[in-house]
Amino acid sequence: MIRDIKKIISEMTLEEKAGLCSGLDFWHTKSVKRLGIPSIMMADGPHGLRKQAEEMEHLGINTSVPAICFPSGATLACSWDRKLIEKVGIALGEECQAEGVSIILGPSANIKRSPLCGRNFEYFSEDPYLSFQMAEHHIKGVQSQGVGTSLKHFAANNQEHRRMSVDTIVDERVLREIYLASFEEAIKQTQPWTVMCAYNKVNGEYCSENKYLLTNILK
Repeated sequence: MIRDIKKIISEMTLEEKAGLCSGLDFWHTKSVKRLGIPSIMMADGPHGLRKQAEEMEHLGINTSVPAICFPSGATLACSWDRKLIEKVGIALGEECQAEGVSIILGPSANIKRSPLCGRNFEYFSEDPYLSFQMAEHHIKGVQSQGVGTSLKHFAANNQEHRRMSVDTIVDERVLREIYLASFEEAIKQTQPWTVMCAYNKVNGEYCSENKYLLTNILK
């Protein structure tokens, strides 16, 4: 499989590669018909599948299709129950299969650095060990159903205020022992299909173009 993927990538033009990064629309990747690469659907899932309906309501808003609303990541982590969160992952995977969703955008393994962070409800913990344990078993559950996960937000994305532009200044030891630890173990143990980069900068460089984070560490 890895050999085939590398071969396909080597045959793609620069425009086709850029197309895969930009997408067809908000929730679908672009297809590359000449190489047999289909368009796939993704959907949010902080604590349940959030697939937008195709038709808009009278206010021009796409509502979400009905789905199970599970307890938040923070609540599930309080259980310290690996089997429980794996069962939640299995149920999420089953719902994705039923709705034609190939990748669900979660789980979130960021560390709760501040109680003011607007995404704390979906982050598991301020403890890297608990965070990776929960993320690992969530991913196992979802991917056991043939549905991919997107472990996020890589990396050091610990606040919502100015999240598109904030520069997280952090030294190597703190980055490794606290903010990357939950990602490292979850990735090594489960091989999530994708990893979502964060909007913020880390030490002066945006995560989406940060060679040190994406190539030297992640790959």
